[in-house]
Amino acid sequence: MLQIYNNLTRKKEEFKPLQEGKVSMYVCGVTVYDYCHIGHGRTFIGFDMITRYLRYRGYDLNYVRNITDIDDKIIQRANELSVPFDQLTEKFIKAMHRDFDALGMARPDSEPRATGHMPQIIQMIETLIENNQAYATENGDVYYDVSSFKDYGKLSGQDVEQLRAGNRIEVSEIKRDSVDFALWKSSKVNEPRWPSPWGEGRPGWHIECSAMSTCCLGNTFDIHGGGSDLKFPHHENEIAQAEAATGETYANLWMHTGMLQIDKEKMSKSLDNFFTIPDVLEKFDAETIRFFMMGSHYRSLLNYSVESLEKAHAGLERIYTALRDISLSEKPPKSWSAAQDNFIQRFNKAMDDDFGTPEAVAVLFDIAREINRLKSEQSENATGMAQLLKFLGNVLGIFNQDPEAFLKGNSIDGDEEIDALISERNAARDEKDWSKSDQIRDQLTAMGVVLEDKDGVTKWRRG
Repeated sequence: MLQIYNNLTRKKEEFKPLQEGKVSMYVCGVTVYDYCHIGHGRTFIGFDMITRYLRYRGYDLNYVRNITDIDDKIIQRANELSVPFDQLTEKFIKAMHRDFDALGMARPDSEPRATGHMPQIIQMIETLIENNQAYATENGDVYYDVSSFKDYGKLSGQDVEQLRAGNRIEVSEIKRDSVDFALWKSSKVNEPRWPSPWGEGRPGWHIECSAMSTCCLGNTFDIHGGGSDLKFPHHENEIAQAEAATGETYANLWMHTGMLQIDKEKMSKSLDNFFTIPDVLEKFDAETIRFFMMGSHYRSLLNYSVESLEKAHAGLERIYTALRDISLSEKPPKSWSAAQDNFIQRFNKAMDDDFGTPEAVAVLFDIAREINRLKSEQSENATGMAQLLKFLGNVLGIFNQDPEAFLKGNSIDGDEEIDALISERNAARDEKDWSKSDQIRDQLTAMGVVLEDKDGVTKWRRG
């Protein structure tokens, strides 16, 4: 029985999709005004893991992840660079796809863009005005009337009166209440614009997702997700808009990933304490990054550090060392043994408990230890266990590399020199020239090479 923590009800619930066997999920995607940082990787690797597990469990999943391609930050950046906004967004959309592909994320089933849904956005705003839950101002702006939605704050727990007390309305503002938020913004000089019943302008950020999600998945869908920093005001405002416009429940279940921190502060562009995904990939391979993310629960805060990534890489080395020297078929067997099934049940139990990857990864380490035991006994069952390890790892998007290549650092540069030194060392050992043999081992160690002598064969990996 799959249980998922619902941020709307603040408890774990048995997952019951609207349609048996089918799941509809919308995740707030990237605002494309800059390169993606590794904090984005935290959120979207988390949802990639969730999509993979849902499909592994047999659900027919429709995964929608939007792109915000018109927004204040995008306009500001485009003006700073003196380039058209759509030229800027196309550049960073391509970079996002490149980086997410590099991290092993499967593409979503749909990837709607805000600029491609102007008719739906305008129609939703018109409906809100007709329902007396939004109002147009003299200058062509349109605001949502927060006081008209009695359930405002039900997701985030925010109190409207406290929000109002903490706000100040500037003299130039003409909205009725300080807590009201923009649905449509009238056009300004050097800004992109679209025609609307209220004059030329562009949508507010929040209305974009309400329109895109309901357009792609219907008025009510199963799961809405995103980073925990979006819970308020973005997701709270989405609920208010969508439910006021449709009169129906917006999303049944709300999921939020924990933030990635550096020095115990949220990693973000605004704080200028972020590393781009390419920056991190220069130092660590994609699978190490994914494994690092899987070591913590998707809802927990995760602190980024080089030491943590090195520890994750060392863990992967233990797994790949167990898989080394085992020839595996590409397809898993049609049935599993009782011993294998026991591991599967433990893995499923961990993941069924709100996608508990730390516990699931612990099961994978147990399988690796069992493989090593079987290998030491020269048991044929080692191959079957290795097949199982690869199969369950694939559910999390890991263990997809050739063990030998991973352990050698997936690098060809310097491999010939290492192989030549090992051959020279082996020749010295055959001649019982232990001094030369030790000297070469020390040289290889200084190069970051770890030697493994077993049954008269020397293998190596990068330490």
